[in-house]
Amino acid sequence: MPRPRRTWVYNPPKPPVPKVPADVKVAVQDQAHRLIETDLKPQHIEPPPRDARFNYLVDISARWYRHYFYFHATYASPGPNAIAPFFEAKFARMEYVGERRFDLAFMRHTGAWVVLYHGLSHNECFEHIRDDPFFHP
Repeated sequence: MPRPRRTWVYNPPKPPVPKVPADVKVAVQDQAHRLIETDLKPQHIEPPPRDARFNYLVDISARWYRHYFYFHATYASPGPNAIAPFFEAKFARMEYVGERRFDLAFMRHTGAWVVLYHGLSHNECFEHIRDDPFFHP
């Protein structure tokens, strides 16, 4: 049986990723910290349950990784079969797309990021993270 012929296909390079300006990083980090402390933690973090067999939320944090800004939820895993006592799960992502604009995505149960909003300012992103249930831990 003959082998199939190989053909050349044009594969253009990916466009360069925009670099996040330092002042945008600082502004987003500060505003995210305020959002977490004033809105997200009081709404979602509760005292540990009496019968602690299941995972429960203990902390919310946020940090930059390259041109992405992630919101993380830290869960306690107290059950007898737990692999580790704590684990982190990302629940929201802001991707810098240039010109002080972000795409806002949430983590789906399959592990894939789903972008719901394109080209938002960081203030609009934080409003959606605070109010939209897709972006809650």
